[in-house]
Amino acid sequence: MYDIPFLDLPPLDGASGTVRLPGSKSISNRVLLLAGLAEGTTAVHDLLDSDDTAVMLAALQQLGCTLRRDGAVLHLTGIAGRLQVHEAALFLGNAGTAMRPLAAALAVLATTQGGRFELSGVPRMHERPIADLVDALRPLGCAIDELGAPGYPPLRLHGVAGGQLATAQPIRVRGDVSSQFLTALLLALPLVAQDRDVVIEVQGELISKPYIDITLNLLARFGIAVRRDGWARFTMAQGSRYRSPGSIHVEGDASSASYFIAMGAIAAHGGAPLRIEGVGSDSIQGDIRFVEAAEAMGAQVRSGPGWLEVHRGRWPLAGITLDCNHIPDAAMTLAVMALYADTPTRLTGIASWRVKETDRIAAMAAELRRVGAQVVEGPDFIEVRAPTCWQAAAVHTYDDHRMAMCLSLAAFNPLAGAEPPVPVRILDPKCVAKTFPDYFEALFGVATASAEAVPVICIDGPTASGKGTLAARVADALGYHLLDSGALYRATGLAAQRHGITPEDESAVARVAQFLDLRFGHGPDGSRAWLRGEEVSAELRLESTGLLASRVSAIPAVRDALHGLQLSFRRAPGLVADGRDMGSVVFPGARLKIFLTASPAKRAERRHKQLISKGIPASIAVLRADLEARDARDANRPVAPCKPAEDALLIDNSELGIEESVELVLRHWQQRQPFAIPTAAPAASTPALLSTTPGKPGNT
Repeated sequence: MYDIPFLDLPPLDGASGTVRLPGSKSISNRVLLLAGLAEGTTAVHDLLDSDDTAVMLAALQQLGCTLRRDGAVLHLTGIAGRLQVHEAALFLGNAGTAMRPLAAALAVLATTQGGRFELSGVPRMHERPIADLVDALRPLGCAIDELGAPGYPPLRLHGVAGGQLATAQPIRVRGDVSSQFLTALLLALPLVAQDRDVVIEVQGELISKPYIDITLNLLARFGIAVRRDGWARFTMAQGSRYRSPGSIHVEGDASSASYFIAMGAIAAHGGAPLRIEGVGSDSIQGDIRFVEAAEAMGAQVRSGPGWLEVHRGRWPLAGITLDCNHIPDAAMTLAVMALYADTPTRLTGIASWRVKETDRIAAMAAELRRVGAQVVEGPDFIEVRAPTCWQAAAVHTYDDHRMAMCLSLAAFNPLAGAEPPVPVRILDPKCVAKTFPDYFEALFGVATASAEAVPVICIDGPTASGKGTLAARVADALGYHLLDSGALYRATGLAAQRHGITPEDESAVARVAQFLDLRFGHGPDGSRAWLRGEEVSAELRLESTGLLASRVSAIPAVRDALHGLQLSFRRAPGLVADGRDMGSVVFPGARLKIFLTASPAKRAERRHKQLISKGIPASIAVLRADLEARDARDANRPVAPCKPAEDALLIDNSELGIEESVELVLRHWQQRQPFAIPTAAPAASTPALLSTTPGKPGNT
């Protein structure tokens, strides 16, 4: 596989269907820490599977928690507030929801029970401020060393058993930078509230109050009642003790719902709604109020327990002015919805964007300008006007999952009248793994595009030229669908044979082709195939099946029956099709056509090695004679002979390895794209710009 650090989205023109959301990141990591600190075992249902939860789980396991999976349910046995491990180095990636609360909990436990813990993360985590939390913990008696820049991770937390915390007076913490500092204290201090009430006082205006509501709700589930006086004073009662609720369900992520709510408002028109399952009217997450903002812009939304349904209402969308303090993460989606509004959108109260996974105000402004929007930014606001001229853009994501998911909505530009409609390139699409690893699969499951807008790469060539392996690798690298047309004919021949039908019975073979139930997947050695649910990959590669394919593919009725099936593989984000007439007959308008060949001697040698490696005896001379006979038959057949399309690029891979062949095809593909790749990363990004040159192991 090849590391192409981008995903190209074709112009999209509609959306409908059903999306099932992953679990909430905010709820998932809070639940994991609470279960880890509690006594007893907690069964966690619908836990988010992501980078952020992975680092939290790894940290809890290092600290002595026991994890057991039973299907989709995680059973987590906590430490009952008593350290099982007194020294550990914890790597927490870029997960603020792991770094901040673990820092507070371990600082408290190390001070009272003794221990030494080092917490670190990726370079961006070491640029995310934690000084306000450290400043709240040190007056309690917590020993905290800043191992890098003052006020930032990495941290060392240490203490001697028997230490005391100074909790007689209120603990003060700033609330105007990040609500995660208050959440961290709320999660940590019940561990030391046995002898007296513990009080936290918030200094300054508390931002992101709905996230504190989530924390208080979950604390109650684990036996901790917190008395709240407005948003300035929180009291944990004497005798507080974490106890497992036994079982807990993680609802779908409301921030992730925002992308599909926006998608429905933009693109669910003239038909079925876009249905979102996993979060609904009963959500405990503040970001569910994104629905109100989307409705103000024009969305039509119905909701119930655990579900939402969204249609386009007003069109174009209406620009709004909104203080987004209550929906800081979901507000990013409003900035992209502004691309489809007929008046400007101004979002205020978003100073916290500056200290997230990246400086999101600067990043959003830079990338929206890249697609053609007019943007004004300030310390705590952003104002966006829709493009007057849309531009094909390669947009940066800054290793920030929400940037990637938000900016994907720019691909719906045909609905805004973009002329011509333009594709959008998402750089580093893998960053969505932080909260929604399958986001792009979910997007393509509900979004539609005109056939002409979906890019196609055709790789044709004679038998044993390596086109199947090459096509599978190219599709894998680009994140595109794969059409192995040879497998269609092989499967038709195989299915006919299983029904006792010979190639001479042309009408019967055509009926088999008409109702062929075949699907493809990827494997380490090329494409895999299932016929009526049974994997037939190995059978399709047999020489005898190849001979059947060569015979049935010459039947006009079979070719007609399979033509519609072949066309149906053309789906967003794109298609790589291999065969003998993909570029000349099936997809004559394909953007890139490759005709791959090699000398008969080289192809016979490769096939011989392949057969011998499987323990199948073979003769190179016999194989070469068979290939040459098949070449002659395929090249001279009256229907769709095997020959290059007029505009195909000819590649002789007799002396090329598969890696060189893949790189060559990808280089030709890159040359046909409309994206201008910046030569340096924008100022909002700390990582270096990702190269778009193929060559390293990996995949989008």
